[in-house]
Amino acid sequence: MNLVLISLLVIFGAPSAVTGLTVVTGAVFCDQCKDGQISIFDVPTHGVKVQIVCPTSDGGMQVLREETTSWLGVYAIRLDGAPDLSSCLARVAAGGKSNCSTAAGPPKSLRLVFNVFGLEMYTVDILLSQPAAVMPFCSRTPPSTPPISSSPPVSLPPRSRHQPPPSRALAPMPYLQISACPYQKWSMPEHRCYWKVVTPDTKVAVVFGPVAANRYGTEMTLGQAMRGRGDPYRTLLREATTALLNSYDSMVFPYQPLGIIQGLNMALSGSNRQVLRTALRFLRANSGATTHASCRFTSCK
Repeated sequence: MNLVLISLLVIFGAPSAVTGLTVVTGAVFCDQCKDGQISIFDVPTHGVKVQIVCPTSDGGMQVLREETTSWLGVYAIRLDGAPDLSSCLARVAAGGKSNCSTAAGPPKSLRLVFNVFGLEMYTVDILLSQPAAVMPFCSRTPPSTPPISSSPPVSLPPRSRHQPPPSRALAPMPYLQISACPYQKWSMPEHRCYWKVVTPDTKVAVVFGPVAANRYGTEMTLGQAMRGRGDPYRTLLREATTALLNSYDSMVFPYQPLGIIQGLNMALSGSNRQVLRTALRFLRANSGATTHASCRFTSCK
């Protein structure tokens, strides 16, 4: 909680003792199967507009502020003062730059997390946005049963009591397969198609936040981060970036995106020993030593 508070103070500045400061945070996922619920196929989406709306005395809804989601699908909306948001909602609005904003899921209420030193922090459950069409990998409704033929039935030989019925194995879904690839694999041009949520040109500060920006600067990209070596802090960033890419590529990777971001920021706020220890944990996961996984990359076509 202290790390979150410090990060918010770095981003938004210290709240005035008179007016205060209110921050509303949350995330937007792309409902790729358009089923109205979070599933393993849904991913955070950037470029989506999110609005904070509150009821008016005449029964309408007033927009207080709006913000656009980042590359990680998260948003942070700042409101000066300490307004009463107990009856307000967060909703996905039209007009964003995302390819997944044709339709929106239901709005969600705001939940007060803490109120410290004039800083009020609200969180919102995950909001959903939807693409224009259902993605091809989503399950489809099975085709209707064809009409029964009037031809006489064909008799089949009796099945042996010990013979198991034939079965058809389902093709494995890549996102559900365990995979761990080291930074050398991610740096190869022939594997560029596996960069899904972020790109090599995405800024480190945008992905990892203000604590990382203070250490590595605001101009360093993820592609440059992958070339870091010879320094514990650059090694930490390289392995954290690699772990983040692996977590986006495989749902069963040992670390999840938010945990990786938090782990890097906590290490940067700690001692040199904590930096080395965190870098080593990420390195072991990226090499497959933690889960005995291999890298399933093939050359991009």
